[in-house]
Amino acid sequence: MNIIVCVKQVIDPEAPPASFKIDAATNKAEMKGAAPVIDPYGEYAVEAALKLKEARGGKITILTLGVNLLREVVKKPLAMGADELILLEDEIFTSGDNGSIANALALAIKKKGEYDLILCGREASDTNAGQTGPAIAELLGIPCIILARKIEPIDDKIKVERVNSLGYDVIESPLPAVVTVSNEVGQPRYPTIKGIMAAKKIEPIIWKAGDIGYETGISNKTKLQKLFQPVHEAKCEFAAGETPEEMAVNLALKLREAKIV
Repeated sequence: MNIIVCVKQVIDPEAPPASFKIDAATNKAEMKGAAPVIDPYGEYAVEAALKLKEARGGKITILTLGVNLLREVVKKPLAMGADELILLEDEIFTSGDNGSIANALALAIKKKGEYDLILCGREASDTNAGQTGPAIAELLGIPCIILARKIEPIDDKIKVERVNSLGYDVIESPLPAVVTVSNEVGQPRYPTIKGIMAAKKIEPIIWKAGDIGYETGISNKTKLQKLFQPVHEAKCEFAAGETPEEMAVNLALKLREAKIV
């Protein structure tokens, strides 16, 4: 089974807010003193691919897009057990929206050629949009199943347990297909020392926009108006009084003024 897993280098979602700032002119976030990471849901997709490889054999290709990609970050899926890494690394991609990014990934998948299954995380931690997987499926004209907690190959099909609000659905799909993976698939494995050493020897394949026939703005349908950090303010008032009873009365009055009671 040939599996392509789309992952993304993102700002570490566990990093404290003080470790990044937002450039108001460009509407982009910049890190200060905290290294980026592979998106956590992307790691769940890698884990799902590794389980399928263990069950059926095959090859796992990691596909990621961006600029200034840190090799020690984007090579983590290789250290986990993936076989190949393709980087779409071009400044032109920074001008795209979710649709154009999905278009670039779909063009790269077409250029790659042989694939049975495409896996993505259910969403990325920096946008929480959850659009990339379904958009890739639409562009390639193949089925898409979202929120997978388990993927089981059956001959030339897959059976997927899809998470819902009450439990899960069981869905079968022909291959090729796109599946977005949720955290219920299981904790991603840690890279081993052997895996880390093997990953260092694997040179990524680097494609520019021209290599995949990508044209800027071809799918841009959204525009980011403003990116900002929310400001949380709080204030505290004490219910004064000479006695506990008086304090309680004053507290009740303040709560009534605030229309809490």
